[in-house]
Amino acid sequence: MAMSESLVTESRVGPVYSHGLEGVIAGESALCLVDEGEAGLLYRGYPIRELAEHSTFEEVAYLLLFGHLPNQKELSEFSADLMENAVLPPLLEVFLGAVPSSSHPMDIVRTGVSLLGMVDAD
Repeated sequence: MAMSESLVTESRVGPVYSHGLEGVIAGESALCLVDEGEAGLLYRGYPIRELAEHSTFEEVAYLLLFGHLPNQKELSEFSADLMENAVLPPLLEVFLGAVPSSSHPMDIVRTGVSLLGMVDAD
């Protein structure tokens, strides 16, 4: 797509109020689409209801990451890779065991992910 040589420096459209943000585009994504029709939420063109009913977690994760549903070979390799990387580093296990039970779950996730980023380069 060719870029226009003109630059918009001033907008003649004033602010628009939309109740509940109806019709407001918050962002564009190749991953998902909210269809106003019966399909509802689509992931990479597939209705989420169909994915939930007929696909595994691994298949949907593959779809989101690579843009298509995996064939059997791709699924086997991807699942093996997930299993290989599912083992927690010992330091993270120690952290999770030491977290007070009164901690908010999001605080635990945030801190755990930060710690994981320091101990696991991948």
